Amino acid sequence: MNYFPWLTLIVLFPISAGLVIPFFLSGGNKIIRWYTLGICLLEFLLITYIFCYQYQFNNSSIQLREDFNWINFMDFHWRLGIDGFSIGLILLTGFVTTLATLAAWPVTRNPKLFYFLMLAMYSGQIGLFASQDILLFSFMWELESLPIYLLLIIWGGKRRLYAATKFILYTAGSSIFILIGALCMAFNESDISSFDFQTLINKTYPLELEVIIYLSFLIAYAVKLPILPFHTWLPDTHGEAHYSTCMLLAGILLKMGGYGLIRINMELLPHAHFLFAPYLVSVGSIQIVYAALASMSQRNLKRRIAYSSVSHMGFVLIGIGSLTNIGLNGAILQMISHGLIGASLFFLSGISYDRIRTLFLYQMGGIAFSMPKIFASFTSFLMASMALPGMSGFTAELMIFIGIVQNTHYSIVFKMIIVTVQAIGIILTPIYLLSMLRQMFYGYKFPKTSNFTDAGPREIFISICLFLPIVGISIYPNFVLSIWCNKTDYLLSQYFFQNF
Repeated sequence: MNYFPWLTLIVLFPISAGLVIPFFLSGGNKIIRWYTLGICLLEFLLITYIFCYQYQFNNSSIQLREDFNWINFMDFHWRLGIDGFSIGLILLTGFVTTLATLAAWPVTRNPKLFYFLMLAMYSGQIGLFASQDILLFSFMWELESLPIYLLLIIWGGKRRLYAATKFILYTAGSSIFILIGALCMAFNESDISSFDFQTLINKTYPLELEVIIYLSFLIAYAVKLPILPFHTWLPDTHGEAHYSTCMLLAGILLKMGGYGLIRINMELLPHAHFLFAPYLVSVGSIQIVYAALASMSQRNLKRRIAYSSVSHMGFVLIGIGSLTNIGLNGAILQMISHGLIGASLFFLSGISYDRIRTLFLYQMGGIAFSMPKIFASFTSFLMASMALPGMSGFTAELMIFIGIVQNTHYSIVFKMIIVTVQAIGIILTPIYLLSMLRQMFYGYKFPKTSNFTDAGPREIFISICLFLPIVGISIYPNFVLSIWCNKTDYLLSQYFFQNF
């Protein structure tokens, strides 16, 4: 057994390295950028090493478990561990954060604080996915809010104060429900009070109490995922945030809600999840269509992409509520896929804004002539967002479709309605995405002679890095599915089919 605290290292390394940044000489923007990028890259290499040499694919239990007593009087432990559900999202976090740091290269205003906040977010995100203590999970959930709030309110757009205030009210308010749920679970039986996930798995609750706890957690996840009607903060935040922050929001932050829904609600509260599963599927189907229709009405480029994210997260809800192996695997794959596609679209929208200085679609048109590389990149990633065959989204959404059809608990009529609504959402997706592409790159708003600079080597490199795994996952999905398939097999057999 290896007792080296690998997980503590990757959780604390980014924020610890970030504490050095304030001591850099003023004016050394280039040094700060390279230092932060080096830290992010080194962290990602450490994560990759753990994945390749420490993680066992055929083991469905918690691996590399660490447990250190932190606060005695309330049994607050530093408990970390990884399994199939968490390691994939930790890899996604390392990959997207490294590219987002490289994407933030043009930021020159207060770079010390900016890059420190990026590294603080890095630690918080990995800490959340590696947490094996529900109180530590709540702490990491809160840790994420402050860096994003500061990144938004300092480096955001004209309406950044409104967007930042709305973001913090939604996220901080919803976080209270995680704490309430955690305390109810830990102290339900006075003789066995623990925040340890592995202890809580074996606890049982009266059904009424389990439903209340489930709803408490669900409210918090409904904000982060997001789920209707708690989604309204997302378009405002994306519309005002710097595009490197948007990459982290779309690529990682939204996945925290889906991860929590699987890790806590599905794994620790199985009876309540069985009851709420059809409602999750119904809301997910409505969300796909509603957000697609709302996206069509958006005149702001980033807000249109934000509503597209809300629509795609509806598939995650359906997969989690399908109660089938293939559906749950598809939901996790959809989170990974959207993390890559969403980050890429916000990156491209940001570098386009840097050149044409507008986000309003009605003010664009004809920029394909002067920016052919950005046009080609945008077209490729929009094809991925439409889930065309050959892209990762196609594989994920197909698995979710099959998963809901294979469910034996739902009636034929219910499944037919859900599949029909999903199909309508898939039809609407290319309508609003291709319309966006046409308004941006075709037409004559900007003449052919417009002197816009096309994508440079750094921007092309980021686009290629994001595009390759999108295609690779579609070509050979078993490579990523093998990371968590044993865990999903174990979860569904252990907590559903034997209990219901």
